[in-house]
Amino acid sequence: MRRLHTRIAGPLAGGMALLLAARPLVGTAQARPSTASATVADKKSPASRGSLVMVLDSSGSMADDDGSGSTRIETARKAVGTVVDKLPDGYRTGLRVYGADRARGCTDTRLAQPVRPLDRGAIKKAVADVRPKGDTPIGHSLRKAAEDLPDAPRGSLDQRTILLISDGEDTCGEPPPCEAAAELAKKGINLRIDTIGFQVRGKARKQLQCVADSGNGHYYDAPDADALVRQLERAGQLSVDGYRFRGKRVEGGDSPATAAPLSEKSGQYVDSIGLGQTRWYSVEMDGTSTNVFSAAGIPQPGSDQSRSAGLRTKLYGPGRGVKGIACRTDHGYFRSDDGGMPVISSVPRIPRLGSGSGTCDRGAGRYLLSVERRTNKRTADRARWPLELRYDVEKRPERTDRLAPPADPPGAAEEAPLPRTDARRVQGGTGFNDAAKVGTGVWRDKILPGQTLWYRVPVGWGQRLRYDVEFGNEPTVDRPGVSYARIRALTYSPKRQEISSRPGFHALGTYRGTEKTLVAGAAQVSWSNRWVTRTNIRPVHAAGEHYIAVTLSSRAARIAENPDIGITLRVGVQGEARSGPERDAKADASPDASPDGSSPTPAGDAGGGDDSGDGGDGGWSGALVAAVAGGTGLALLAGLGAWYALARRGVRRGSGPR
Repeated sequence: MRRLHTRIAGPLAGGMALLLAARPLVGTAQARPSTASATVADKKSPASRGSLVMVLDSSGSMADDDGSGSTRIETARKAVGTVVDKLPDGYRTGLRVYGADRARGCTDTRLAQPVRPLDRGAIKKAVADVRPKGDTPIGHSLRKAAEDLPDAPRGSLDQRTILLISDGEDTCGEPPPCEAAAELAKKGINLRIDTIGFQVRGKARKQLQCVADSGNGHYYDAPDADALVRQLERAGQLSVDGYRFRGKRVEGGDSPATAAPLSEKSGQYVDSIGLGQTRWYSVEMDGTSTNVFSAAGIPQPGSDQSRSAGLRTKLYGPGRGVKGIACRTDHGYFRSDDGGMPVISSVPRIPRLGSGSGTCDRGAGRYLLSVERRTNKRTADRARWPLELRYDVEKRPERTDRLAPPADPPGAAEEAPLPRTDARRVQGGTGFNDAAKVGTGVWRDKILPGQTLWYRVPVGWGQRLRYDVEFGNEPTVDRPGVSYARIRALTYSPKRQEISSRPGFHALGTYRGTEKTLVAGAAQVSWSNRWVTRTNIRPVHAAGEHYIAVTLSSRAARIAENPDIGITLRVGVQGEARSGPERDAKADASPDASPDGSSPTPAGDAGGGDDSGDGGDGGWSGALVAAVAGGTGLALLAGLGAWYALARRGVRRGSGPR
């Protein structure tokens, strides 16, 4: 089983904490009281960022034979022991049982081991002492389990998980288990209820599936002893490996009139958003910089979602509000019905230059930004999502007459051979902030069903990224009606804009247990790409770390025999890095510019230079990551017009902003 993350912020985090502590807070006083924090480094280790309580069925039926020569409770004891051995030291874990003390009774549930820093011996002893006896009060036990989990600090995004293991349906009726799960899920962010059905079928399986869907979690089916261990391992690891957030806390407005002001500098923020809700923000922009606003919505992994659900971001020019027409709109959506995963939407403001068309070029002034959570009636996930917001400002270069031309479209996959060297081990991160750094080379990792792993690749001016993701041959289980899981590999620019795929690349696919390769890449990095209409070129307008997000859908838990799946990344950073965006820029000899394979390092070892911070004391957890800023210099408009008349094909000529 893949080792759990144990990353911490690098030495530079402390220096950045002192630097940002001296800066003014980014407040929301014009709209509502500010909740921003100037603290950068979150001192909590991954093990202390969340909590887990296992709820074990100890009713009379758990004394039955499970078909392997052991009773169900004996098998459950072994499975629980295996899981706690693989949880990280210090992870807050507890055990609740029901049906263990009385032959009859719908309040028969007790906390056998309090939720506290992991005590493996105590949990194993507690489950060894259980003797199956009574009823199955699932709904009542879920309510009690929610009380067992420690209260999260106000505004915290720490993961809180209830993991229910049962061999049957509720026998008490009050409260109804699905209603109890839905009630608990509405009470806070980042509470999930996972369920494991041990040798269940019919009504019992349907009820446990309903509890998981209503509780923003995932249902795992365990028809035998081996499957119970496997599914417990998966659920336990996903509880630990939640998205690591970074940013100042902000509360978006409910309308343009109450839009929360963001800093005019580059910065990162954390908010939350409810079902069907729209959050509003405002920011002052100058007349010449490129500005990119992105929103990452983070639902519970594997939670019930529809393919068309997601986020929609909009950008409004100065003087335009809800009654005006947005000058830029972007939709980020799940693309499949296979469970929750990170969803990202972004909108840029790109001033025109010469004959190059701009986007939302409304001059200097106060711009409005909105984030809408879109859904449909079929979506079961009613919980609030955490939002990570990123706002970037790129100053225009001094010499716009010397800019390199825009890139040609990326070539077909066969035109870009990738390394075939021995693979090196890497641990993918949980999101943008702790993405694992890789370079040209071959890398191997393991991914869980329902998990998204993140990697970052330095790509310089004049370079382009190409990569393959190979999902390996893995043994499968014989499950009628389930034959595949969705897989995808998405690419994001340093400004967190999705770089769309092109014909010849295949970034989405299905996995059936046999080897499957996803093919992806990006255009050559050029400042002038921002004026190109193609969505696989336009976002690639800044040098810096490109992000790769690899997802295996939760459906894989139904077909894969091993807890996790082996993947191989073949990464190529092609071309010679240049020292700047100019066409005559010299070669860049810095280590990050080298196309040679770099050592894998967790993000967070680098510092940030923008107006962002982690609210460590407020519970916004996440590693420190370097902010990617654009070039510096004065804004000069003249110069590029004459050159741009001869620019390469693909530039939209003479048109205004959309």
